[in-house]
Amino acid sequence: MDDRQLNEELYDCLFAIRTQVQGELKELARDAGLTDTQADALWRLSRGREMTARRLAELLQCDASTATAMIDRLERRGLVRRVPHPTDRRAKVIQLTPEGCALRDRVIQHTTEHSPFAHLDRESRQRLHALLREVIDGARPTGEATGVKGTEKKERR
Repeated sequence: MDDRQLNEELYDCLFAIRTQVQGELKELARDAGLTDTQADALWRLSRGREMTARRLAELLQCDASTATAMIDRLERRGLVRRVPHPTDRRAKVIQLTPEGCALRDRVIQHTTEHSPFAHLDRESRQRLHALLREVIDGARPTGEATGVKGTEKKERR
């Protein structure tokens, strides 16, 4: 297999995994009365670090007004709350409420039980994780702070 074919196969694998994971999460989101994007937001908010609406919009790859409207809907459902940012009086931090944490825990349990990686042993999952981190970290734009890398790794633990 030449490099072009190998890269095509890698993309095929990634698309297949994405399709499987999205299908599982879509069903779970629907059962919880959430949109796919709302479920994605809860997943990203569950990492424990403070997150503003602007940062959430960046992670979801949407504009700030779309993120704000989604946060409003999640807030009305009692899943998130806005609290003052500890260092920036102009900003609010989005946090999961106890109800949001309970739903997040359901999502995490579901994804763990239905993980496409479950059939791999721990060592194989660790190798795959290291390779995927290498790909992701290598794809960073040239001027991005290197300290972000360590922070993201901590968030995923």
